[in-house]
Amino acid sequence: MYGKTWLGIVAVAVLTFSSMHGAFAAETIRLGVPGAHSGDLAGYGVPAYNAAQLVVDEVNAKGGINGKKIEIIAQDDQCKPELGTNAATKLLADNVDVVMGHTCSGATKAALPLYTDKKIVVVSPSATSPELTQSGSFPLFFRTTPSDDAQGKLGADFVVQHLKAKKVAILHDKGDYGKGYAQFVKEFIEKSGTDTKIVFFDGLTPGGVDYTPIIQKIARSGADTIVFGGYYPEASKLVTIMQSRKMKVNFVSEDGVKTEAFLKLAGKAGEGVYASSSRDYSDLPMTKAAVAAHEKKFSSAPGQFFMQAYAATQAIVNALEKTGSTDSQAIAKALRTEYVDTTIGKIRFDEKGDTVGAEFVMFQVVNGKFVEVPFKRAQ
Repeated sequence: MYGKTWLGIVAVAVLTFSSMHGAFAAETIRLGVPGAHSGDLAGYGVPAYNAAQLVVDEVNAKGGINGKKIEIIAQDDQCKPELGTNAATKLLADNVDVVMGHTCSGATKAALPLYTDKKIVVVSPSATSPELTQSGSFPLFFRTTPSDDAQGKLGADFVVQHLKAKKVAILHDKGDYGKGYAQFVKEFIEKSGTDTKIVFFDGLTPGGVDYTPIIQKIARSGADTIVFGGYYPEASKLVTIMQSRKMKVNFVSEDGVKTEAFLKLAGKAGEGVYASSSRDYSDLPMTKAAVAAHEKKFSSAPGQFFMQAYAATQAIVNALEKTGSTDSQAIAKALRTEYVDTTIGKIRFDEKGDTVGAEFVMFQVVNGKFVEVPFKRAQ
């Protein structure tokens, strides 16, 4: 009888431990927030970190999740792959439960194998490389922005159908994000069945002081439109050189350029520049409240990817609340099945990890501001 009782106690103890695995056993829920918190691309990472902080502050002010407060563990990767790996290693050493980040595709791609190995859910607000979701290698990765192939298709259609370009020069920064976008634009233009021709395709080195030689090559190609895949520091330099040479060509880019930082760096040279990005959700009540909260706390307007990061953090919080657990498989299931109201609308994620319903639209700089361009694509 003693033996049976002891075995029963052991069985109950094992069952209890098993059922609590992944539950909120620690003192806090640890949210990793890696990204470009310093360096040239901090204009992307800092708004994302601020968004996470605002969501967490609101949740904690209401008592947390099942009585557990959320603790942010931040790591700076400067959007560099090697620092992305370092950031992930440090976050894993700090026993984070879930990650909101990284900011850039290169750093995300470098870090994901480490998170995947430890079965940690990652939700990025801005890493757009298609292979991150389409390769099937990272089943616990999600993102609140569409992938580069969707953005590349919009860019190609806009160049061909709206601008009716005849000769297109495509330039990129050799990175996972910029080169990937450029290659997709090239591929979709070539498949368009029109007389639009690619007359130039090359890469530049990020951080360069003077891109005049490559602009001169593009000028000699006779291009009437330049498509650039990369980030705002290089884009601002390119359009400044173009202005100084009085080049009358279209400049089309993506969400790496559609940022307040580009407007400040480019100044008047940025006028007329086109850049695709996620649709403007500023009219949503929740989005207005998030903007007001940012202005109150940080005394400034939020920057690029703030809304996507806010939504990513909201989705994570919703999954934690629905599951009452930090178990990665449970969180992933909730992200795929549970709709949540966010600053980018009501969202969930598909089996690959992409946001259901997210889309890109085209903007143009008009009087120093990005304004959405009405553009209905041909079917």
